[in-house]
Amino acid sequence: MDENKLLQQKVSSSKRAPLMLLFFFAFGTINMIYFAQKIDTRPQEKRLFNIGEWNSTETTQENRKGTEKAPKDTCSPQRKFVFIKTHKTGGCTIVNIFQRYAIKHKLSALLPAAGTFFPWHYPPAEEDYIHTPDEQYDVLMNHMRYNKTWLRTKFPADTAYISVLREPSSHLKSAMNYYNLPKLMKIKSKNPVQTFLQDPWKYKDLSEAYFDFCNVTWDGTRNFLSFDLGYPTEGAEDKERARRYISELEADFTLVLLLEHLDESLVLLRRLMCWEVRDVLYDMTPKNNRNYSYKKYVPTAEELANLRLWKAVDYLLYDTFNASLWRKIAAQGPDFYDELHYFKEVKQLVSTHCKMRGKENLKVAASKWSPQFQVDQKLCRGMKAMVPKLLATMRKSMWAATKQQKGRKIVRIQTNILRIIHGRPTHKYRTHRKK
Repeated sequence: MDENKLLQQKVSSSKRAPLMLLFFFAFGTINMIYFAQKIDTRPQEKRLFNIGEWNSTETTQENRKGTEKAPKDTCSPQRKFVFIKTHKTGGCTIVNIFQRYAIKHKLSALLPAAGTFFPWHYPPAEEDYIHTPDEQYDVLMNHMRYNKTWLRTKFPADTAYISVLREPSSHLKSAMNYYNLPKLMKIKSKNPVQTFLQDPWKYKDLSEAYFDFCNVTWDGTRNFLSFDLGYPTEGAEDKERARRYISELEADFTLVLLLEHLDESLVLLRRLMCWEVRDVLYDMTPKNNRNYSYKKYVPTAEELANLRLWKAVDYLLYDTFNASLWRKIAAQGPDFYDELHYFKEVKQLVSTHCKMRGKENLKVAASKWSPQFQVDQKLCRGMKAMVPKLLATMRKSMWAATKQQKGRKIVRIQTNILRIIHGRPTHKYRTHRKK
């Protein structure tokens, strides 16, 4: 290569060098600006969690600018509700939602005067609950057998009635374990559910428990869910009576949740009640959860056929409200499933944040279905709290307002079942039992 060509290349290279330096400087500056925008350096707060991909009707620009804007409300929040907490249906997880809502909005709750539940077989006596001056209440959310006549003397006509059901075969296993039903029926096998389902009618005289203090017969193996919602034990064989009663329940209740489809149920609840997404979040760790040897047992087709005949009213109840749930979801339109996906994402994010127990707060950006909200340790503690703890908070404010004397605690069902097993009389109050 001659000297002139070599000199031209050097000159050309020297001209390109400043341009390349300028390019790399500009690129680095842009990157620094980008990452500075991505990181929220404000103290004690995590950056906004924005699930913009689920805001199907908003533009990208709106998602960036509107993180603090709430969606336009087309309804008013429903703040009068009765939640009939059925037994062994995941009720503790759901009651936590209603308790937090009542505390947040300072609602007047109909609460047990002592303990965590009302008398189970019939409406509460005057001494069994805390009274307001006008005998009118906003909410109820404890174990209580559904009694429309009594409840409508305490709550206004526009009250929303809500409950929860569980698939009957799963419910049977839980009830068997919790209420000592194998002992009641004198079943000693390692898998009492399997033994029982081979011939449920064989145990009819043993499975029916008679509570002598209130003259009520209850069968924890048969139509337990229906009994909680007011249907009598003696109506187990009367299919026409059961159909009429369940039709009445369908008209009475705003919504019946299903434990097997809890997220779908809660998203629908949020919409029907016009609440916010944060109101229906729940702790993903099951509350009051128990392990036992036959928990995962799957009944055979023949055993399930026997159970469908034995628990005919409960199956009719569950099938009716299962169909009702999906019918109501279908009426919400296709974006229901967008919100369901969004809800699951937020629930997982909040659950992970609460497990970390850090001092920082998490902000969840506004979406099509929810205004922006903050997740702090107070919300985390509330979601993790057990029913008695939040009940004590609610009761404390009610005691201060009414100055009513503390009542007597009700005897638990399982305690009375053990008394029946040992041939002893049953009681309503713990003080009676001690005497």
